[in-house]
Amino acid sequence: MNTIILTRRALVLGGVSAATAALAGCTTTSVEPETTAVAPAFDNSIFATMYAAVPDEQFPLPAIPYKRINRRFYRQMVANPTGERPGTIVVDTANFFLYLTYENGQAMRYGVGLGRQGFEWSGRGVIQYKRAWPRWTPPDEMVARQPELEPYSIANGGMDPGLNNPLGARALYIFQNGEDTIYRIHGSPEWWTMGKAVSSGCVRMLNQDIIDLYNRVPPKAPLVVTSLPRPVDV
Repeated sequence: MNTIILTRRALVLGGVSAATAALAGCTTTSVEPETTAVAPAFDNSIFATMYAAVPDEQFPLPAIPYKRINRRFYRQMVANPTGERPGTIVVDTANFFLYLTYENGQAMRYGVGLGRQGFEWSGRGVIQYKRAWPRWTPPDEMVARQPELEPYSIANGGMDPGLNNPLGARALYIFQNGEDTIYRIHGSPEWWTMGKAVSSGCVRMLNQDIIDLYNRVPPKAPLVVTSLPRPVDV
């Protein structure tokens, strides 16, 4: 496997640097879309179970209104389009999918949200470690731009885990050549951002989906961030 330096299309930085840290903070400016309240009908589908409330978590998770999300972003087993060996995570930035590859040409596919235009990146790395209900510590450069984040700075120990923490219920930490890239694959309560470019560089997933991925992926799992052709099923 050849190592490719993680890059941004808009700003070619040639590896991990202070500028990278300044851009990667896993935050968002997205606002939940307004909707008209409708009495919920009974739903016994597999997706209702998949995206149901999770009351036994450290911080109980509410159900996801999955019917308001495009079906192509639901968690599902599909034919593996990546060409990568089993056990590899592949983030498809062109189509807002994350794949976990399996034997027999299969892959689990999840919908994701990605960084705004100018923050895209690509390359190979590894999931160095993973955390349940992680603390969030915005880089010092981000705190300098947004002084209101000072209480959550590295010096102050970051933000406590919880439903409002930008890293959500789980986080996978991406390293390359033994160095932290500052990028994360993490949970988010903002279900409406799946399939969109909204955050400052990280790969966000539905909290129920990041828990599922967390349980499937061991530390040191290989990672590829790339752009794939549009799948035939979407």
